[in-house]
Amino acid sequence: MALIGLLEDEPDLREELQAYLVAIGHRVVAADSVAAFLAVGADLRFDLVVLDRGLPDADGLEVAERLRRAWPQIGIIMLTARGASQDRVHGLEKGADHYLVKPLHLSELGAHVAALLRRIPRGWRLHSRESCLYTPDDVRLDLSGREFALLRLLAERQGEVAGRREVAEALGWEWMAFDQRRLDTMISRLRRRCRDLCGLELPIRTEHARGYHAT
Repeated sequence: MALIGLLEDEPDLREELQAYLVAIGHRVVAADSVAAFLAVGADLRFDLVVLDRGLPDADGLEVAERLRRAWPQIGIIMLTARGASQDRVHGLEKGADHYLVKPLHLSELGAHVAALLRRIPRGWRLHSRESCLYTPDDVRLDLSGREFALLRLLAERQGEVAGRREVAEALGWEWMAFDQRRLDTMISRLRRRCRDLCGLELPIRTEHARGYHAT
């Protein structure tokens, strides 16, 4: 299962594409414009984006270029009515992995999605609306409110150490009256649940006397 972003402004086609992608086992966040996509998917880490070129508030080529620059490993499939050779070349030059021309059979899109997912690396994914963490193998680890807040803080720090006081206060604890063993216990239990559920180590490293960071 992958998390797929779908940008398509034609309502019937968008619903058809979304229903098909869900039916073949993926989670899909669909939007009819770039603004709507950013509103619903700003804190999500997509594996792949299916992107129309003729969006109402942006050229799909610009969107592909921005996505590729922000997330070099993301998969991008452009799905558009513009099928001229030069259009295809521009789409691939701007960052698309695949350039498909409408109309096409849904099974053809599914084959391109599957081929692309086989090639792109997939990591840990924090899902805010479901309050859970997905492993690289798509195993779901449900999180408490404080567990989710911890992982979101570490993800936002992008590998930099978050100090114990910063973590405690982000989780709603008063630092001066805080027992630091409580934080250690919470992280230890989260690590154990992750190992028991999927056999993987949670991507959090403890820095002695300093804090924690995501690996």
